[in-house]
Amino acid sequence: MSHSPPEPHDPPARPLNRWGLGTLSLLQIVFLAAILIALNYLAAHHFTRIDLSRDRAYTLAPTTTRYLTSKAISEHEKPIKWIMAFRRSSPFYERVRAIAEEYVRNSHGKIDLEIVDPLRSSDRTQEITAAYGLPLTKDLIVMDARTKGGAVSTEDKDGNHILHPNIKVIVAEDLAVYTAADGQRKITGFHGEDVLTARLVEAIEGKARKMVFLADKSQMDATSENSPLSSLSKTLLFQNVELKGINLAGLSEIPTDADGIALVAPKYDFSDEELAVLEQYWNHPKSAILVLLKPGEIPPKLRTFLRSHGVTPRRDRVVSLTNDRINSTARGVFTYGVDFTKDFAGQATILEGATSSLEVREGAEDLMNRQINPIGLIQAAEGFWGETKFGGKDTAFDEREDTKESLYLAASITRGATGDDQFATQTSRMVVIANTDFLDPSRQHAENIDFLASSVNWLMDRQSLAGIGPRSLGTYKMPLLEAQVSFINRVNLFFLPAFIILAGAIIWSSRRA
Repeated sequence: MSHSPPEPHDPPARPLNRWGLGTLSLLQIVFLAAILIALNYLAAHHFTRIDLSRDRAYTLAPTTTRYLTSKAISEHEKPIKWIMAFRRSSPFYERVRAIAEEYVRNSHGKIDLEIVDPLRSSDRTQEITAAYGLPLTKDLIVMDARTKGGAVSTEDKDGNHILHPNIKVIVAEDLAVYTAADGQRKITGFHGEDVLTARLVEAIEGKARKMVFLADKSQMDATSENSPLSSLSKTLLFQNVELKGINLAGLSEIPTDADGIALVAPKYDFSDEELAVLEQYWNHPKSAILVLLKPGEIPPKLRTFLRSHGVTPRRDRVVSLTNDRINSTARGVFTYGVDFTKDFAGQATILEGATSSLEVREGAEDLMNRQINPIGLIQAAEGFWGETKFGGKDTAFDEREDTKESLYLAASITRGATGDDQFATQTSRMVVIANTDFLDPSRQHAENIDFLASSVNWLMDRQSLAGIGPRSLGTYKMPLLEAQVSFINRVNLFFLPAFIILAGAIIWSSRRA
């Protein structure tokens, strides 16, 4: 009798170790929390911001970022306090907030930003009003760069309250560009970074630098709003430099409070006494002279003064031949000559209007013996020459009379031991530009205005503000036909809701199945 083998029995189940599972789950939760905390910490301290806006509207210009890391900011005794009192409903709120936060980030904590909504934070608004004596009836930014405290404001003899020199106020309307069209004032642009940087420099320095304009040597219109001189004045204001006209005649010396001299389209020559005053100023340490020349109107004694320092304005006109036609709009390339042009070096530029050429004696031994160093800043592009008989018939390059080699449109001159770090800050500086028409608002180019602003800051020994500056952001219109507007409305009102309902129905049906 056969016996069937016994059926195998399953081993008894192991008892469930609840303590072990609980401990493992707890450890997983702890490790996951630690990883998340570590990732958040790394993301908060090591991150990269990417500006994906069309015009990089939220990226600060190189001049601004360079200034925010300069000694003027990094060595400031106390953090610079910014109070942004803006309503959230303001059309400028989001843009100004984003830009202000960029200033804070690039200053590495040297700017302390506080954002206040006057409508939502009434108590804090009253504190700001009491502290600074400012009625917050408009959106504004307060910059407080005081280092030793002191009164917020003082009273003059007429009883008017004057804010501390290191406190500046920016009203929201100052950040926009307005134009009048059809009897209405419309916003056509935004230059917030220009204004914020200018006011920041002014708050730190306490007052604007002063550059005197020798008005009696020029015949340039100073009253018209769109005149080149007014354009120069506005450009300098954004650099915290005030342009003030004076008459050289009768002066025994340049005013001691002047940080620089501007010779703009000089037409009338200097007397021996006036030239002696100019030379006396130039021979002082840290003197600064900006010379903007108009071809055909260069006074002889001024020309001799410049020539003695290695830069000679030629009696010509920079032209080229294009399709058998004379082109007097000069094109040039920025050189690598001076530190303040490093952001422009190699870039092309256009100087519209009349431009003469400059002879620059770089490296001349007699000049080096006198510690004078002239350097060309803008060199004429290939194909241009200096025409000495401009306006005549059959104009063409004549190697016997015209100039084609070493053709410069702008140059700098330094006097002093520029190579010695101990005395480099005591050098005298001069910039010569052989064109004034580039100041005309209708002929302006961004690179030329940046170059002018950088030249002035270099003259004022503020190299951190030299380079490519902020760009004014414009407004854009999208022209749409009536049929296109109707189609967009149908998509928004019918097709998108219908798509969402259909997707929801499909998901609900799949879950039921």
